[in-house]
Amino acid sequence: MAKVISRAKYDKFFSIAGIALLILGVILYFSGIRKIFDLPIFLILIGACVAAKGLISSSKKTAGEVVFSGKTFGEFLTNNAILLAMLVLVVVICILQPRFMQVRVALDILTQSSTKLIMALGICFTLLIAGTDLSAGRMVGLAAVISASMMQTATYANRFFPDLPQVEVWIPILAAIAACMIFGALNGFLVAKYDMHPFIATLAVQVIIYGTCSLYFDMPPNNSQPIGGIRPDFSALGQMRLLSGIWKGFPGISILIPIALVICVIIWFVLNKTVFGKNVYAIGGNREAAVVAGINVFRNIMGIFILASCLYGVAGVLEAARTAGATNNYGNGYELDAIAACVVGGVSLNGGIGKVGGIVMGVLIFTIIQYGLQFINVSPMWQQVIKGVIIAVAVAIDLTKYRRK
Repeated sequence: MAKVISRAKYDKFFSIAGIALLILGVILYFSGIRKIFDLPIFLILIGACVAAKGLISSSKKTAGEVVFSGKTFGEFLTNNAILLAMLVLVVVICILQPRFMQVRVALDILTQSSTKLIMALGICFTLLIAGTDLSAGRMVGLAAVISASMMQTATYANRFFPDLPQVEVWIPILAAIAACMIFGALNGFLVAKYDMHPFIATLAVQVIIYGTCSLYFDMPPNNSQPIGGIRPDFSALGQMRLLSGIWKGFPGISILIPIALVICVIIWFVLNKTVFGKNVYAIGGNREAAVVAGINVFRNIMGIFILASCLYGVAGVLEAARTAGATNNYGNGYELDAIAACVVGGVSLNGGIGKVGGIVMGVLIFTIIQYGLQFINVSPMWQQVIKGVIIAVAVAIDLTKYRRK
């Protein structure tokens, strides 16, 4: 039997629940119970977010009703199955290993998610037009090798370019991103001009990129040796910690986190507030209709792959800075994780559907699951099995929703 409540009561419930969680967190924080680590801080943050959501919704005074029934409950489970499974896993991990409930762990997860998120935001554009980009991971490796090769200290024994002067840090960054954008333009040209399936086009370009990167990496005097001796001003782009020491035991926030957040805001704006973004959704929803509507499909597809490659280049540069080095194998397989994160985050493989918020959740879900399973010493082989199951379930849910529509 369905139960109907007003939107005002629904929002009020969120406000009360959030305040209750916030108060519980404060009580636990001052209780001094050491076995729960930083759980009170997480409760305070979650409570504040939930309460804010309820209060903001209440202030809008939205009219209408909320229906609770078996059907709506089933739809909720279908739409949030992966997220709910992750929450259950997190609870289990916290019970098995309470040290997981630490701010330091949460910051590590966010740091590891940052470059993955930037890459996923790039690949989402190709998925939104019912395509894909298998060359993304190799572009990350190309950008990492190019930027790192030009950013070695003058005293390093095995310099990639022994006679290269100490250039400004932005020059290698722009060179790496430009190289990726050239290959992105090639992807777009093959797809837009010859109507080649993105799977085949990007697979071909992936091989070309890896060969090109390997040839560059094998140039003498480097001869395929891992690139090291990275300058501090470059490695700071991936290793700097903000607000470290602001209170006792706080490790600081990796600079990668605000960089990823800024890029998220930019991509959200592009997709939701620009003509280009609306064209991306239109082409993905129905390409023939987009052509009839006067949208320049060739130009927009070129723009999609070039913008995506720009983001891959940024991710590659940050990876090189974070690890203070690079090899030609950087980025290998990254595109598969990025595609999986997008699908888990609600980006439809059929095109035309996907949001930045969902992509953020997808990346976080995968990172939390991987980090959490490592935290409790689950075998890497079982981790791969679990990741595969998640991908299969996410795609099955996506196809089920598509058939219903």
